[in-house]
Amino acid sequence: MSTPQGKVMMNPNDVVMLLIDHQSGLFNLVKDMSVSQLRNNVIALAKVAAMLKIPVITTASVPEGPNGPVIPEIQQFAPHVKYVPRQGQINAWDVPMFVKAVEETKRKTVVMTGTLTSVCLAFPAICAVQAGYKVYAVVDASGNWSKMATDLTIARIVQAGVIPIDTFAVIGELQQTWNRPDALDYANLFGEHIIPNYRLLMESHKKAQEASGQK
Repeated sequence: MSTPQGKVMMNPNDVVMLLIDHQSGLFNLVKDMSVSQLRNNVIALAKVAAMLKIPVITTASVPEGPNGPVIPEIQQFAPHVKYVPRQGQINAWDVPMFVKAVEETKRKTVVMTGTLTSVCLAFPAICAVQAGYKVYAVVDASGNWSKMATDLTIARIVQAGVIPIDTFAVIGELQQTWNRPDALDYANLFGEHIIPNYRLLMESHKKAQEASGQK
């Protein structure tokens, strides 16, 4: 029996975005992808959250220590972000104020990222599923110390009921249609941060339209 699309796809009005431990020190440990792409994917998520007025919650693991501060782009591009401090807890879900901040949004679909993937993302993602949330783990916005660690983490979280996903798919699913007044904002988002060649596609299409208009 088929399920209506609205029951299986993300509803932007039910999503809360958790951007966990995207810290300058931890970024130095990322080896499974380029740090520049990781940073761009996090920026893209912050931007789409602002565009769709999706609540954003962030937190940091001992930011006063070697893990470093949260990258400034999250606050820059999602100024409505809520920061929840921790008292040394490794798992953000072990912080009652963090869980309370998620609960207060009244949203049940969690789009979650975390650096490092095998700890900062995996631990709270598994806990959130157990708490009754539908959890999407954005793997390419969650850098890790090795590809093997990432592969093992994906296998672990899938068994726990977490849905692995990439940044492009998250934004496309939240966008829903190109037939919207802000469609160009999404196209620019893809070209600027996620798939640089998408800008080439846009440029070639624009050139073809201009050439067609001249004939």
